[in-house]
Amino acid sequence: MAQDSQSANDPKTSIAPMLSVRNGAKAVEFYKAAFGAGVLFRIDDPSGAVVARLSVEEAEFWVADESPEHLNFSPESLGGGSVRMVMIVQDPDAAFARAVTAGATVVWPVSNKYGWRLGRIVDPFGHHWEIGKLLGVP
Repeated sequence: MAQDSQSANDPKTSIAPMLSVRNGAKAVEFYKAAFGAGVLFRIDDPSGAVVARLSVEEAEFWVADESPEHLNFSPESLGGGSVRMVMIVQDPDAAFARAVTAGATVVWPVSNKYGWRLGRIVDPFGHHWEIGKLLGVP
């Protein structure tokens, strides 16, 4: 019988987006205020650039200053982003309100649609976030 457990030497596969922004230090502070993110790892370059691994509960994502020399551009440089973040939470209304209070802009307010309680914001760095939960799920 195959063993299903994972060890430190054989971690499970995960995918975590890395968001490119123009001001990494400011972005980290925004995500802490907006989503209650914790900082798991952070490097501050003498130039002021930041790379940080953040988590909201068990969901992880990365934030880094854009680096055109490495072909990493922020939505501000591109005139928009190519990815939307979807954050599933227990209380979409509260999470949405907290993000707006922290400085996010409402794209569309939280409402019931598509079988979800869902709203969409854009953060100050140009990244779009849909915040919601499947209806009928406690």
